[in-house]
Parts: sequence; C-alpha cells; structure tokens
Amino acid sequence: MLETTYQKELIEAGCDEAGRGCLAGSVFAAAVILPPDFHHPLLNDSKQMTERRRNELRQIIEREAIAWCVEEVTAERIDRINILNASIEGMNLAIKGLTTTPEFIVIDGNRFHTDLATPWLTIVKGDGKYANIAAASVLAKTHRDEYMLRLAEEYPAYGWAKNKGYPTREHRLAIRRYGLTPYHRLSFNTSPEQLELF
Repeated sequence: MLETTYQKELIEAGCDEAGRGCLAGSVFAAAVILPPDFHHPLLNDSKQMTERRRNELRQIIEREAIAWCVEEVTAERIDRINILNASIEGMNLAIKGLTTTPEFIVIDGNRFHTDLATPWLTIVKGDGKYANIAAASVLAKTHRDEYMLRLAEEYPAYGWAKNKGYPTREHRLAIRRYGLTPYHRLSFNTSPEQLELF
C-alpha cells in the first residue's frame, strides 16, 4: 500500500511526467495535492496499471484531489531544450498551475531544478511509493494518451492509437515508409539510417 505523502506536516504536491521516451508527441507533466486521508487500493505506478484502470482512477483523482494540474511541452520545445529539460519545465509549469500552493514537493526520478522557493525532493521510483506521485503519474499518462489518440486520427499510419508514440517496431517501420510528421521529435534517432538498425 502506498503512503499518501512523504511527510505529514506540510501541504505536499506529488509530481511526475509521461512520454519522455517517445519518438513523437509532447511530454506531459502533472502535479497533484491529495487530501491527507486519501487512499485507493488500486492506485499504483501508472505503468503497472491497465488503461481502463488508469482512466477510472483519473476520474477519482480529479474529483477528490485538493488540487491538480497537467501541462504539456511540445515536440518542438523538446527539440530546442532537450527531453530532460522539457520534462522538468513541464513539472514546474504543473506545480505553478496548482490552485493550492504546495509547501513541499516530491518528484518522481532523480533530476529536478526550479526557481520556486518551495523545498523539494526527488525520489527514484516514487510513483510506486507515494500516492501523490502515483496520482500525478496517472494524470500525466491518461492526458497524454488522450492527446495521442487525437493525433492518431490525423496520422493513422504510425499506430499511435496503440503505441502512443513510443519506439515500437511498427512505429519505426512507419517512419521509414512515410517519413516524419510535424509531431516527431527531430532530436531523437528518427532518421531512416538510424531506423535501419531496428
């Protein structure tokens, strides 16, 4: 069972991102402040859950959270500042977008920086340890999947409805056959020569 927060004294926001390893599409980041007594037995790292379960939990989190915010950083921005900085930028935007100001922030992973004065802590695999980070992972993932489904209607050949922009064999073969779309990250290994290796 996940702990709701890392500490109990301060208003704490959990933060996570989704889509960092994709070849196409934006990266999404979320920040969530949960009630101190929040508990849901099915909440876990979003990668360990089915799509249906994530969508069910998204509704619960968005309804019951004290505050939540999801932000998007585009492929164009990712190419300009790199995926790590884009993920951190997205998390900062999500934190700043909360309607309740957190007094402490926990972030999934091991890299973060901010201009906020709020104290923060990175936690490796935090989405499997703390409910507020797990909730942020669910929101980031479900909002991003929803966005990729919209893009899949515009560009059906790349299989984004299933692969969500990740570097599956189907996706790589489609890039070789059809080339890149405006939503592909040009700073990733998406050249035909590189794709020959897969």
